[in-house]
Amino acid sequence: MILVTGISGGLGSLIFRGLSGEDGLDVVGGTRSGDEITARRIDFDDPASLADGFRGVDVLVFVSAGYAEDDIVLARHGAVVDAAEAAGVRHVVYTSLASSGDLMTIALPHRWTEARLAEASFDVTILRNGLYAELPVGLATAAAASAAETGVFAAAFGAGRMSVVAKEDLADVAVWVATEIQHDLAAGRRNRHAGKTYELEGVEAIGGQDIAEVLSDALDRPVDYQPISLFTTREALAGSGLEPYQITHTLSLFSNLNAGYLQAGSTDLTTLLPTKPRLVRDQIVQAVKEGGYSPGR
Repeated sequence: MILVTGISGGLGSLIFRGLSGEDGLDVVGGTRSGDEITARRIDFDDPASLADGFRGVDVLVFVSAGYAEDDIVLARHGAVVDAAEAAGVRHVVYTSLASSGDLMTIALPHRWTEARLAEASFDVTILRNGLYAELPVGLATAAAASAAETGVFAAAFGAGRMSVVAKEDLADVAVWVATEIQHDLAAGRRNRHAGKTYELEGVEAIGGQDIAEVLSDALDRPVDYQPISLFTTREALAGSGLEPYQITHTLSLFSNLNAGYLQAGSTDLTTLLPTKPRLVRDQIVQAVKEGGYSPGR
């Protein structure tokens, strides 16, 4: 049996849907509430729920739970590892962070979790996911109205670019890997993904100028990129309604962008992905148009 955590939305939902469509697989999902009919109750903040939730599971696809302060995330992830060992899970697939993000503040819980998993009694596969394409897509969509009016896209990218990947591509890789692991376990043969760490960096790097060019095409008018300072960005984020840890992580992203550290050098994505990677620029254009900013308007 394969269990996927966090299926109520995002990456976990995509992985669960993909695995559910594979013939011959016994797949269950986990959510914080769980009704034990359509989904098991897997509440990372209630460790007592986890051992029972992981019962009978051969492969656990552990989607990271990073939406909190680091101490909370470490407690959640540590509880998952402990419960997986207690329940006799045979293999854990963990969705981590790609190496290009090593200097970002969000990297710490991921690297800690990788180290904790390495000490566990079960087999482990680490999927080091690249930054989601949703980042530049979201920035472009949020800026579309202003860019349509002023002809300027302003952001704290500096001259940096970040390698990004479609979340759907990451889900497809996770489905492929988890399916092969389950088949290997069922056949009693050597587990081909045991002990492996895969770097799933995006093959497309996006910078401020790239977003401005895509906005120009989507809006059918010239749009120039205007770099802004981290100080200006911090002031804007302070009034955005974001949680303090979210502001910290966002500023860390832009700091790394400015320093030129978020562009990947190599990736395992194209080796593991059954199809060609989705184009991020196409996603930006589609998102802008869906927001009502089509050419000529």
